[in-house]
Amino acid sequence: MRRALIAITSSAVVLTGVTAAGTDHTAPQRHAMQRDADRILAYGAPGVLAELDTARGATIRVRSGFGDVSRKTPVPWDARFRVGSFTKTFVSATVLQLVGEQRLTLDDTVDHWLPGVVSGNGNDGRKITVRQLLQHTSGLTDYLAGMPWLFTQEGFEQHRFDSLTPEQAVATAMTFPPQFAPGAKWDYSNTNYMLAGLIIKAVTGNDWRAEVRNRIIAPLGLRHTYLPADNPGVPGPHAVGYERFPGPDATEDDPDYGEPIDATRLNPTWGGPAGEIISTAADGNRFLMALVTGKVLKPAQLAEMQRTVPTSPEFEQNWPGARYGLGLMWIPNSCGGQWSHGGDIMGFQTRNGVRADGRRSIIVSINTDSLKRDPGVPKPAHDVTTALIDDALCGA
Repeated sequence: MRRALIAITSSAVVLTGVTAAGTDHTAPQRHAMQRDADRILAYGAPGVLAELDTARGATIRVRSGFGDVSRKTPVPWDARFRVGSFTKTFVSATVLQLVGEQRLTLDDTVDHWLPGVVSGNGNDGRKITVRQLLQHTSGLTDYLAGMPWLFTQEGFEQHRFDSLTPEQAVATAMTFPPQFAPGAKWDYSNTNYMLAGLIIKAVTGNDWRAEVRNRIIAPLGLRHTYLPADNPGVPGPHAVGYERFPGPDATEDDPDYGEPIDATRLNPTWGGPAGEIISTAADGNRFLMALVTGKVLKPAQLAEMQRTVPTSPEFEQNWPGARYGLGLMWIPNSCGGQWSHGGDIMGFQTRNGVRADGRRSIIVSINTDSLKRDPGVPKPAHDVTTALIDDALCGA
């Protein structure tokens, strides 16, 4: 059944790369990317959209599966989608621009800008720096630990349109003790970027969204990148974002997912500066290529962003050898490595990669972040997009 589905629904297009004589020099890479996208369906993706852009202006797009399963229509080529934690790269770049303007430093403490906000239960903003926030070495507990409604279907459907401010998110995190002393190790926590958003406001007097829009989105011409705040919709065209929730017999290896629901509409303020942005593959690639080629940050601040530390065993299971900088990850691949920052949010999963020289960048969008493998399909050794991104960035 899965093979038939792939055969019927997979499709690809090369927008550029064909010579006057009619020779398509991108065909081998396009075919490899199409094969890789088709294979992701067996891991539970309703649909897949991937776009590779190059510094020479060549674009390869592939898609597979369905953007709307009930209607059996594909993911739109120019689909808008929630990018989840890829938002963090935009926010980190904004903070680093302020550092480059000498309006704050990476060694400033959180308490310097947000007096008393990080306190209680062993949390101490006087001991945590801005760098540690952006780097995920603060030790602060993720505020999502205090939002169990996100992880059950009943809770999600009851609260999906609720608003959450960064202040409320941080206050929730403060009800938990820290995971470790600041700087002692690495652990991914969305609380760090809620605080980064508050620091942007403390420094500039403006909401983090305004600063990201004025400093990143507008100058780069990211015409289809949105900061929706509490607007629950995704601008069209877009795929349906499907979400499955763990069942009563869920385990770490088998979440026992139930049937998917349409989770496209939700209030993304619970993600805020940690995961709110909506964008497109083309805009995401433009941002990544501009970032690594020095068009967003001054050399000193880009160097800080790309100064990495080891991650956790859980992270390395999906991305072997991954190291984390300031809102940007370094992931080894078959041609050396790539800069990246993916994101998961109800209904959508984003993965990406850009070569260190900025000459190729790929965005992959899957219209679910709760992948349920087909019967008999083994658990993937690494993230399901690994082969697709590697073939895009390292292929001929």
